Amino acid sequence: MSVTNDRAKSAFGNPQDKRTYRKAVKAREGFVKRFGDDSQAVYHLASADVPVIGEALGVRNLVMSHDGSALDLAADAQAAGTPAATACTVEGANGAPVVVGNIRMGFGHYRISMAMASAAHAMGYTPYWLDLASFDQTTGSKVIAYQNDLYSMGSRLSQRVGLFNRLYWEPLNSEGFRKLSYNAGDQMNAELCVPIFNDLPKDVPYVGTHVWPAQAAVHAGLTHVVNAIPDNWPMALHLAEGAIHTVQTPSSYLGYHQLRGMAKHQLKPMPLDSLVYTGHYIDHELVSNIGHDCQARRARLMGGGPIRYLISVGGAGAQRELFAAIIRRLLPYVRTEQATLLVNVGDHHNVWEGLLKDIEELRGVAQTHFDNFAEVAALAGKALDGPLTGVHAFCDSDIFSAVYSSNLLMRCCDVLVTKPSEFSFYPVPKLMIHRVGGHEAWGAIRAAEVGDGTYEIDDTEEVLAMIDSFQLDRELVAFMCDNIEAANRIGIYDGAYKVIDLAVNGIR
Repeated sequence: MSVTNDRAKSAFGNPQDKRTYRKAVKAREGFVKRFGDDSQAVYHLASADVPVIGEALGVRNLVMSHDGSALDLAADAQAAGTPAATACTVEGANGAPVVVGNIRMGFGHYRISMAMASAAHAMGYTPYWLDLASFDQTTGSKVIAYQNDLYSMGSRLSQRVGLFNRLYWEPLNSEGFRKLSYNAGDQMNAELCVPIFNDLPKDVPYVGTHVWPAQAAVHAGLTHVVNAIPDNWPMALHLAEGAIHTVQTPSSYLGYHQLRGMAKHQLKPMPLDSLVYTGHYIDHELVSNIGHDCQARRARLMGGGPIRYLISVGGAGAQRELFAAIIRRLLPYVRTEQATLLVNVGDHHNVWEGLLKDIEELRGVAQTHFDNFAEVAALAGKALDGPLTGVHAFCDSDIFSAVYSSNLLMRCCDVLVTKPSEFSFYPVPKLMIHRVGGHEAWGAIRAAEVGDGTYEIDDTEEVLAMIDSFQLDRELVAFMCDNIEAANRIGIYDGAYKVIDLAVNGIR
C-alpha cells in the first residue's frame, strides 16, 4: 500500500523528523500485513434504525450495504438539485443530514457523539451515526478494534498495578500522547479507514468525536469536518489538520493554539481558522432542563429527602474496589432513607457480579433494571419530580441503552460520582474520584473552577469523607446547582450546538 499523502510529515507547518515519519510508515505497513489491504475495495453504506437513541434523538445508523444510499435525506436533497451542505444551511434545517463520526473507546466518545446528535436533532437536522469500529470486514475497523483492546487492557492494569500506572500509564496518557510525533502514526493509520467513506457526499457536514474519525474524513476528502476534541489537556494525539478543531475550555484553547508542550522546541501555532472555543459538549435534553433539574434538586435536598447518588462505572470496569468502598459507605444512609443509590455498570454485567461478591448486602437490597430501557426511562421520568428510594442497579447489553441510561438518570440524580472523564463537563453536581489516565486530570480542574463539581479526590478515605460532608451539609450540593445555573447563563454548556453550526456553516 503506497503512501497517499503527506499529512504524517507535518502538522500545521511543523515538520516531523525523518525517523518519526519512517516509524509511522512502518507501523501502517505492519497493520496492512496483519489485517489486509482493502484500499481498492468499494464499500457501500445505507442508513438503518438505531436502538434507543433513534427514537429519542432522531438518529440514523450507517451500516454496510451491498448497494443503497448512505444518506437517504442527502440523496433527496441532491435529487432536487441542492447539494447536501447547502440544504443544511436553509432556515429550519429541514431535516438535512449531519454525520457524527465516532468510535467506541470506553463510553466517553459515544457519550460526546450522543450530545452532538442531540444538538443536531434539536436544531432541525437529521444526525447519522458512523461508528468506524463497527465495520468488522474492513482493515480500518480491525485496526481500531486492536488499538482499543490495548487501551482498555492498559486502563484496567493501571488500576491494579500501581507501579505500571506510575511509571508507564500516567506518563503515556499525559506526556506520550502529547508529543507532535504521536500524530504522525495516527495520520498514517487514518488512511486505512478511507474506503468506508466512499458513499458520503464530500460536502456533508461531519463531526468527529474522536480524532481518528476526524482524520479519516479529512483523508477521504470531506470538506466540512469538525474535530470535537474531548479532553481539557492539549495533546497532539487530537490534531486533525484540515478540520476545524473545537475545544470545551479557554485553557484548552490557549494550549492548542500554541501547541503547548508538544515538542522540545517552540512550535508554530495553529492557524486561527483551525481552532474554536465552543463550551462544553452537552445534550440538548440536559441543557434545556438545567433550570428545572436544579430547582428539583434544591427542593429535595432542603426538604429533607434522600440525596441521590449516581455511580456510572466506565466501560473498562476500572476502580471496582473504590466503587465498592463508596457503596459500603452509602448503604447505612440508604437504610435510613437519607440517601438513594443508582449504579449504572453500562453493558458490563461482570462488573455488577464483581460488586455483589465484594458487598454481599447488595444482593438483598438492590433492585435491578437490566436489559429493559423502557423501564429505566419510566423510572427516571417519575423520579424527576417524584420520590426515589433504595438501591437501583442498571445494566444493558445494548451499548446505546447502556450509555444513554446515564443521561436519563443524570437529570434525576443529585450527585454524579465519576472519574474526571467526559462527565467532567456535564451540568450535574459531581464528586470527582481518581482519574484513569493522566490526561483526565484537567477535566476535574475545569469542574472545580466552574464550581459544578469537586476537585479530583485520589484518596479513598477523602472520597468517603466528602460523601459524609454532603450528607451533613446539603448546602454543598445546592452550591453546585447555583454554579451550574450561573455557568448556563453565560453559555458554558452550549458547545454541542456551536459544533453543529460550525460543521454546517464553517467559521463566520
